[in-house]
Amino acid sequence: MKIYNTLTRELEEFKPIEPGKAKIYACGPTVYNYIHIGNARPICVFDVLRRYLEYRGYEVTFVQNYTDVDDKIIKKANEEGVSASEISERFIAECKKDAQGLNVREATVHPQVTQSMEMIIALVRELVEKGHAYESNGDVYFKVDTFDGYGKLSHMPLEDLQAGARIDAHEQKQNPMDFALWKAAKPGDPYWESPWGKGRPGWHIECSAMAKNYLADTIDIHCGGQDLIFPHHENEIAQSECGNGAPFARYWMHNGYINVDNRKMSKSLGNFFTVREVAEKFGYEPIRFLMLQAHYRSQINYNAEIIEQCQAALERLYNCKEGMEFALEKAADGEFPEEQKAALLARKEQFIEAMDDDLNTADAISALFELAREINTMTSGSVLAPKGQIAFAKGIFDEMCGVLGLLYQKKDEIPQEVLTLVEERAAARKAKDFAKADALRDRITAMGYLVEETRQGTRVVKK
Repeated sequence: MKIYNTLTRELEEFKPIEPGKAKIYACGPTVYNYIHIGNARPICVFDVLRRYLEYRGYEVTFVQNYTDVDDKIIKKANEEGVSASEISERFIAECKKDAQGLNVREATVHPQVTQSMEMIIALVRELVEKGHAYESNGDVYFKVDTFDGYGKLSHMPLEDLQAGARIDAHEQKQNPMDFALWKAAKPGDPYWESPWGKGRPGWHIECSAMAKNYLADTIDIHCGGQDLIFPHHENEIAQSECGNGAPFARYWMHNGYINVDNRKMSKSLGNFFTVREVAEKFGYEPIRFLMLQAHYRSQINYNAEIIEQCQAALERLYNCKEGMEFALEKAADGEFPEEQKAALLARKEQFIEAMDDDLNTADAISALFELAREINTMTSGSVLAPKGQIAFAKGIFDEMCGVLGLLYQKKDEIPQEVLTLVEERAAARKAKDFAKADALRDRITAMGYLVEETRQGTRVVKK
């Protein structure tokens, strides 16, 4: 597998530190509100990365944090007159609900900042003792000029970064580029005891500490949104490599932005949508499909027309799946020609080649639809393909869908009342009582089901 590495700006073959194992850290959300559709992209994309590596035989340890103490959380808590922990716990639960709706698997570990203070403080202390950080009136800052590699991820010269740096009135830095590792507590804010007094961590240090604790000093892949490259991931590299004395991550993967109606998503523009809002209208699965139907590094656009197209695409795949299941009940045993097996395996190889090419889910989905078209030919013609051939094709189809995390909605059981009406309709047709048969079809349709006459027999599907 080849991965585009943001660090080197090159497509590189994935070679984990420990053969057969992959250690991945993904930046999770700050839990002060429902996750928005921009958050959904890395959640879905890197879930597929994990699934694919496991599909290829890797043992994956996948860590994704929750930032559960932050200025935004504190602000919302003050507005509602509740504790910061009440806000964060509420929205961790809501985030998990949305992730489940998107068919995102639970991380191996979901660490929280508030439960990781000991490891965070230990790393800050290490940086101070090594001369890479200093205390200033209860705050602790990282000394950027002690790390020669600063800027290597964002590929920006230090002088350009320095030109945009500033010092806020309440900060007492030695250099405008220095960033906070530990913040002295403000009145009314949550705090923890530390060698520098009461306070809480800066944003960047938490990920470095948790990646080190749950994975290693050097991890295989670090991933997140493109907006995190600078300063968040740049700062993670600096503090981790200075504290651990080792490279932080071998591969950096960043997904592109999401626009809404071809404009940047923003609350001020009134085009800001949460996953929950979109799911209530269109369902969760079309959102997941939207995130995967383009290459993860490209920008994608969201609007109602596009999400409806995703719904329609999923419907075609569900129809293919249901058609296979129906055909398997009717198909007979027979010869399974080797050339047919080779053609199906070629689709599987096409899928793998796409995924090996920097997780190209767009081309992988194309391979899935090409397979679906071939399956439809097998299952809807005047003569069904042999049962073994359909079963073989279904195995490949299910593998692809499993890697992409698609078609996870359970098929509703058809109520017995509907099945009874279908049987009555079949009897009416046999008796050539077509008026009664049509009336029964209308009743079945009114109950939310369609009766389809196929060459293989009568099929009932939910509308």
